[in-house]
Amino acid sequence: MIINPKNGIDQLLFGMKQNHVEALYGKPSKQFKDEDGNVLYLYNAKKLSLTFYEDEDFRLGYMACSHPDSTVLGNKVIGKNIETLKSDLPFKSWSTEDFDSFENHFNESNWLILQAEFGDVVRVEIGAIIKDNDEFDWKHKE
Repeated sequence: MIINPKNGIDQLLFGMKQNHVEALYGKPSKQFKDEDGNVLYLYNAKKLSLTFYEDEDFRLGYMACSHPDSTVLGNKVIGKNIETLKSDLPFKSWSTEDFDSFENHFNESNWLILQAEFGDVVRVEIGAIIKDNDEFDWKHKE
């Protein structure tokens, strides 16, 4: 699974609606709403979580992936040492938050989170970019 910061994952692009995703991947393994009314799709086989924002007409705005074959800019990510991966990526500005045994390494300019546990990446999260005019930069145009 190729993770393309600012754009999406695999064939998925930010801004797609549920019917677009289902046309590519079929029905999700699980579907539910979060406390904000957003719809989440989980695809177990792809180890993929997709969030469709309620306040953006249910457009795909956030993705999380734990697939072992995931890559970011050609770099394998899952299971890789977090510091090694960060040094291999061209993004140099990172903030870090600790949550018990997990660390989130966040690059704001690409809205990219590398989640690590015990020093190794276990999950990658990407979000749609917000443009200067406070609107999302949707990559999928209807």
